[in-house]
Amino acid sequence: MQQELGSRKAVGPSFMWQFIRLLLYLMSCLVWCGLAFMLIACDRGTANDTEQTSSSEFLSRHWPAVLPPQGKPPAAFTSLEASLDPQSCGECHVAQFKQWQSSLHSHTMGAGIQWQLQLMSQQAGNKCLRCHAPLAEQKALVALKHNWPNAPDKALPDWLPANLADAGLVCAACHVRRHQYFGPPAKQTTQTTSGDFPHAGFTASKAFQDSRFCATCHQHNEKDNPPRVNGKLQEDTWNQWQQSPQAQQGIHCQNCHMPDRQHLWRGIHDADMTRQALDIQLRLKRTGVNTVNVEVALHNQGAGHHFPTYMVPKVTLIFSLRNKDSGKEHIFHRYVIGWQVNVALTEEQFDTRIPAGEIRHLKIPLTLPEADAHWDVELAVEVMPREHYERTFLQSLKYADKLPAKTLNILRQALSEAQATHYRLLQLQEPVPLWNIAN
Repeated sequence: MQQELGSRKAVGPSFMWQFIRLLLYLMSCLVWCGLAFMLIACDRGTANDTEQTSSSEFLSRHWPAVLPPQGKPPAAFTSLEASLDPQSCGECHVAQFKQWQSSLHSHTMGAGIQWQLQLMSQQAGNKCLRCHAPLAEQKALVALKHNWPNAPDKALPDWLPANLADAGLVCAACHVRRHQYFGPPAKQTTQTTSGDFPHAGFTASKAFQDSRFCATCHQHNEKDNPPRVNGKLQEDTWNQWQQSPQAQQGIHCQNCHMPDRQHLWRGIHDADMTRQALDIQLRLKRTGVNTVNVEVALHNQGAGHHFPTYMVPKVTLIFSLRNKDSGKEHIFHRYVIGWQVNVALTEEQFDTRIPAGEIRHLKIPLTLPEADAHWDVELAVEVMPREHYERTFLQSLKYADKLPAKTLNILRQALSEAQATHYRLLQLQEPVPLWNIAN
């Protein structure tokens, strides 16, 4: 089985088709989500220099640019021990498997990337698979599925499930190398009478509690000449964390995204996680007979990186004025928190992200339609975790007549799934103070 798959030339019958392929190639430079959101913030305690060096050495071996194939399992392994199927891991690690199933890591090979793989060259596809499905066995199965060069023989070994390619970021991607198992140090000493552990036990490394473990996918490497927009790395979460108060306090990604070692990886797709990250305060100040200042403080108090960390999510603040007597209301202002980049990933339109620990102040002047009426100002906060992808999918649908039917169906599914992630984070309401002529 190939460690890395070869490439083939992309062929387009028309300028429009070439445009679509260029668009897809540019999209492949992004890390698809859900990842949303978002995994850099979070095990308390600082490591000494020896531990840091040990973790660095481990990570350089554990996360090479291309993961090698697992190879043939040890003869003593049972079929369950040898399997790379996450469900096989779940036979013993029940809680972790259920948590993983609910996480975005289990959906990294969803419709949002599958429709692109239908059109991508093998070279471009492998760049996506580096994080979406990093095992060599997964890449080989994707090559087989799309009839790419260097695909393996169709006769698959019994320890390699046929659906592994679509399973996303599986357990083995982090925990298995050449059928040897790795994980964080045990919480407590485990006693056994026989010393005979399943899959020959595991090798413990503190690197699993280090933010650098997550940086493999959640930080573009400067040495690789990574894609930028307006000079900014498209994926820069680990660098953001390094500058955060959390990093200074020894809080790593795993503290927030894997609390008590739960395999949840919650991010901006999760309302509770987002509420912990962003504190919003609303105040109204009457400045005249029919004028008001609407003041908002946005505090990134919980995320150990920018809020949001990169270009995909958007958080929209919607300000409405409601007449208490008539019930009529109208929207008078909108403000978007996020990094807005065009679909081609070539132009920044705005960047209103809030760095970790910082506060963004807004002051919005408001003129009341009637000075002596009773008014409320309402602030609704709407979250679109996959907003950038939605725009990308909609742009691609404009060329639906150029897409194969199968690809088009998957693209529509991706758009539907992205739109289904919208949610209202919170809604605040404040009465407009009455004007005192003594003012």
